[in-house]
Amino acid sequence: MMRGNKEVKRCLRVTVPKQETLSDFLTASGTFQDGDILLNQEGLRVVSQETTLTVQPAAEEQISLADLETIKVIGKGSGGVVQLVRHKFSNNMYALKVIQMNIHEAVRKQIVQELKINQSSQFPYVVVCYHSFYNNGIISILLEYMDGGSLADIIKQVKQIPEPFLAVISKHVLKGLDYLHQVRHIIHRDIKPSNFLVNHKGQVKISDFGVSAVLANSMGQRDTFVGTYTYMSPERISGNKYGYESDIWSLGLTLLECALGQFPYQPPGEDEGFLSFYALLSTIVEEPPPVAPADKFSSEFCSFISACIQKEPRERLSAAELLNHPFLQKYSEQEYNLEALLPRLVPLA
Repeated sequence: MMRGNKEVKRCLRVTVPKQETLSDFLTASGTFQDGDILLNQEGLRVVSQETTLTVQPAAEEQISLADLETIKVIGKGSGGVVQLVRHKFSNNMYALKVIQMNIHEAVRKQIVQELKINQSSQFPYVVVCYHSFYNNGIISILLEYMDGGSLADIIKQVKQIPEPFLAVISKHVLKGLDYLHQVRHIIHRDIKPSNFLVNHKGQVKISDFGVSAVLANSMGQRDTFVGTYTYMSPERISGNKYGYESDIWSLGLTLLECALGQFPYQPPGEDEGFLSFYALLSTIVEEPPPVAPADKFSSEFCSFISACIQKEPRERLSAAELLNHPFLQKYSEQEYNLEALLPRLVPLA
């Protein structure tokens, strides 16, 4: 195991890119500019040689940062702070993700690319990004407000999410992943319970495809690695090439955690813990994958999890294939919509 730990540490070693000054990307007007992206407190523009396209919110209303009133902080993470905000004139509620801009070149280029992807991705099972702003070294991303919290929040309160509800969750999430993979050609890279958000209608949507992952991976603190790396596929942890299949592995771990009420990889003894973060990652790479206990779950669910959590990427089913899995046909979405589960939960603070 020690050799495995050293190998994992080698693969996770972070190379800090050459740091550039913020003034390299600021115009005299205070606009952040990188290639064809212009971002300031009025919003995001994508500029080409022939046209200037101002990306507006999906809603009809025009929104600026000055129009938004902060209600409370509803989330904190390595990627920044998420605030609940209200549009002063329409009273519509949004989530505003506030990111202190990282100006390392590789990170900066990834962020601006993902901002363009966010703005152009409109799909029922992906959290809507309405607008982006830049002001005083901070990027603010205006998002659809999902008032039911995340699957991580739900797990904390109900401990285990019943299998029938997991079938409905899986159907929503797989439709979102299939859209990201096949239409947008995006690997999410950060699939985990906290990135599946729920609203009061019981809809489940994917959030944070790209921006949070690259921010977390650029940080120097080990704590920022833990949430992202523990859901990574073995090929990613090992530093090998990866594709859409890596998201499927992470989805399988996430759903199994929701079913068990705990992270699927557990230390050997009841009172023992993994000796280190790297020991856990070495276990993911070197040991057989976890399975859903056959005495606790249906054969359909066990088969579904197995189709996701395969060590060999090519043996995992795609999102489109999983949408046809018998597990998703076993339970009625009308009967087991998450809307029935949410009233039992304590409202978000």
